[in-house]
Amino acid sequence: MERLMKSIRIGINDKIFLKDPDSSDLGKRIVKQSILMIDEMGFESFTFRKLGAQIGSNESSIYRYFENKHKLLLYLASWYWGWLEYKMVFATNAIPDPNEKLQTAINVLTQTVKEDDSFSHVNEVLLNKIVINEYSKSYLTKEVDQENKEGYFEIYKRLVNRLGEMIVAVNKDYPYPASLASSVLEGALHQYFLTEHFPKLTDCNESVSPTQFFTDLVLRTLTYNNDG
Repeated sequence: MERLMKSIRIGINDKIFLKDPDSSDLGKRIVKQSILMIDEMGFESFTFRKLGAQIGSNESSIYRYFENKHKLLLYLASWYWGWLEYKMVFATNAIPDPNEKLQTAINVLTQTVKEDDSFSHVNEVLLNKIVINEYSKSYLTKEVDQENKEGYFEIYKRLVNRLGEMIVAVNKDYPYPASLASSVLEGALHQYFLTEHFPKLTDCNESVSPTQFFTDLVLRTLTYNNDG
């Protein structure tokens, strides 16, 4: 099983990169070091020049993989959502009961992230922090509609749809499955952000996790709708 898990590859839209970073040692070092640096200094301060100095490579070699740092952020975010998708599918695939399946999915998507040894060049814990703090910068741009048409956000949308289908399986009459599913994914990021930076704006803390909150929110919503 461990060998099977290590053979899994996260597929990313090839329009995001110029050369697949997963295809070479340099590409993997670019991904690994960029995660470390963006987590440490923030996306605004991060540059390919600084990245090149850290990995001992010319700045131009990084541009052979990514057109700019925006595309790199899109790649990292897509990789993160793809990784969550594979974890959710793996965790829920053999569960026949719709309620248990949905609760398991919510748990996978909202729990505190732990590092996955299956991908040695990606620190998922730090990548999660980057997605929490920086993900909105990947789509709050003038180019978002065109990038959406080109499939840059396909993995994220697919993940929302998967969760939405699980919501419908629990309550086929619930009228807002996509809205609820996307609220869980975006809301989990927001709750973790609030917990760290604005703790008075959330009930999540050391004893109450975002997973508990969203499990309660979704189940109460679907039960209320059923009773209504």
